[in-house]
Amino acid sequence: MLFNSLDFAIFLPIVFILYWFVAKENLKLQNVLIVVASYVFYAWWDWRFLSLILFSTIVDYIVGLKLRTEEKQSNRKVFLWTSIIVNLGFLGFFKYYNFFLENFASAYSLFGMEINANSLNIILPVGISFYTFQTLSYTIDVYKNKLEPTQDFIAFSAFVCFFPQLVAGPIERAANLLPQFYKERTFEYHKAVDGMRQILWGLFKKVVIADNCAVFANQIFNNSVDMNGSTLVLGAIFFTFQIYGDFSGYSDIAIGTSRLFGLDLKQNFATPYFSRDIAEFWRRWHISLSKWFRDYLYIPLGGSRGGAKMKIRNTFAIFLVSGFWHGANWTFIAWGALNALYFIPLLLSNNNRNNLNALAEGKTLPSLRELIAMLSTFLLTVFAWIFFRAENINHAFSYIGGIFSSSILSMPNINEKGTALVTVCLIVLFLMLEWVNRIHNHGLYRVFENSNFYRRVVYFILVFLIITHISSEQEFIYFQF
Repeated sequence: MLFNSLDFAIFLPIVFILYWFVAKENLKLQNVLIVVASYVFYAWWDWRFLSLILFSTIVDYIVGLKLRTEEKQSNRKVFLWTSIIVNLGFLGFFKYYNFFLENFASAYSLFGMEINANSLNIILPVGISFYTFQTLSYTIDVYKNKLEPTQDFIAFSAFVCFFPQLVAGPIERAANLLPQFYKERTFEYHKAVDGMRQILWGLFKKVVIADNCAVFANQIFNNSVDMNGSTLVLGAIFFTFQIYGDFSGYSDIAIGTSRLFGLDLKQNFATPYFSRDIAEFWRRWHISLSKWFRDYLYIPLGGSRGGAKMKIRNTFAIFLVSGFWHGANWTFIAWGALNALYFIPLLLSNNNRNNLNALAEGKTLPSLRELIAMLSTFLLTVFAWIFFRAENINHAFSYIGGIFSSSILSMPNINEKGTALVTVCLIVLFLMLEWVNRIHNHGLYRVFENSNFYRRVVYFILVFLIITHISSEQEFIYFQF
């Protein structure tokens, strides 16, 4: 079920009414309702894959209970690895089986040996990368005695399958979300109102920004051999805002929806395109995934404690795995490697934590130095996104070669120039609202605070833009990951 669909517009109010009016003051019934609603939400896409979520939930619940009572370290490791193998086994089969099979066959062909490897027609379960990492974090934290395992199967199920963030995050830690299912929840009007604002902001980013940018990004990337350099640059910029509006828009809707039910999810994006270096960008982009890899991969490998070689090795490890997490394609690995190359000079020079505060915090505009740093980081990010969007490695290098040609000095030759100009204007509006609220959780957190009239005018404009730009229910990009 898509957030930007009529189905969800009907589904959400029904669940909200049942939650607060039928299951009111009954914590167990509220949690049961969340589990049932979440399974309905997921089954709307394909009910057959509910068995994967249920099986993963049962395995990790039992493993948690076993880790609670087992004292022998060797047995505890067996339980931990059972969870890891089950969860990553499902993820590996559905997401990477054909990739490894095809590359294995290609490697053998280099030695003149042909392998008749038949790929399988595998459907990738929506959200498997997200809920797999979420349940794994629970088991690992219990194993490390950082978290007390739950004995409440319903609460644990609600944590695993909570519908707002089930298929595209944020990837919640059990330490934050699970305890919220133990506590009685009361309706808070101000929290619900802010949740609605964040949902509105997320829909604006998805429907108006991302989907409009997608039209031109797809047109240019799909026909890149026929495009001049300046048009290819525009295509990369349109995709840059498409993926941000699409993915952060989903997170905003998920977080806002959760607040309607009295539950708080962690912020997943913090105006990443206002970053002054790549290290700051990765502290602000897909925060839940970045922290997951930091805590469960980078630090266990040694983090930044060793010498330069260890730092370089660990940095490449986290970025390459992050790239591969996004999809079974060498383009994602190249994207991860490129970001590692961006990041390593900052790490080795101890400049990776220079920019911890918001850009131009306490000021209306950035300084010239800050502006140059922000634009430079943005351009590096745009360049990296080319690999992320390209169909394959050859397409990526062909696209880049087209940019760095003499045709870059030509005028862009895209269709519907008027619509493209309107889209650029909408991006400018979007960036203005983001800039005003860059230290807050979302772009509508603070808008005309001293004037209810002007604030409502902004809301009306956004609602109008959303309604007029919904041409079809476009899936979110990260559903494929």
